[in-house]
Amino acid sequence: MLGIDRFPTEEEVDPDLINAGKQTVTMRTGGSYFSSSESFAMIRGGHMDLSILGGLQISAEGDLANWIIPGKMVKGMGGAMDLVSGASKVIVTMEHTAKGNHKFLEKCTLPLTGSHVVDMAITDMAVFSWDKHTRAMTLQEIAPGLSPEDIKSATGCDFNISPNLKEF
Repeated sequence: MLGIDRFPTEEEVDPDLINAGKQTVTMRTGGSYFSSSESFAMIRGGHMDLSILGGLQISAEGDLANWIIPGKMVKGMGGAMDLVSGASKVIVTMEHTAKGNHKFLEKCTLPLTGSHVVDMAITDMAVFSWDKHTRAMTLQEIAPGLSPEDIKSATGCDFNISPNLKEF
């Protein structure tokens, strides 16, 4: 589906309109439906400028692990590998830590979805970017009330700090 909108009210629920997380959704005016083969052709053909998806771990060089949750049974890796390899830019959104454990690491410990694919990561604490050529990780923005030292202690890898660091 293209043009997904907000979650529906009880009166608007259509059990056939679900997102990838199996949640019911609504469609914007002008939204469209297409087959999964067409959606894979769009991403695999390199026709998507941007892919935004969740993450479990990100390495200092922008590797992404997002398809398996430790200790959980999964039916497969889904389309995440296609999403990170077929888009021009990849943005990952996730919580900064998981139960006090680092999700940003020197090297991912979970199976990779893609190597050197993350361009930007947005968390509840910070925004990081990765340089396409050097793969250097840079802190761009921090949450109100936090300092770069707070971000360093919550992050399991080294990173640069932008000279233009700002609060979001």
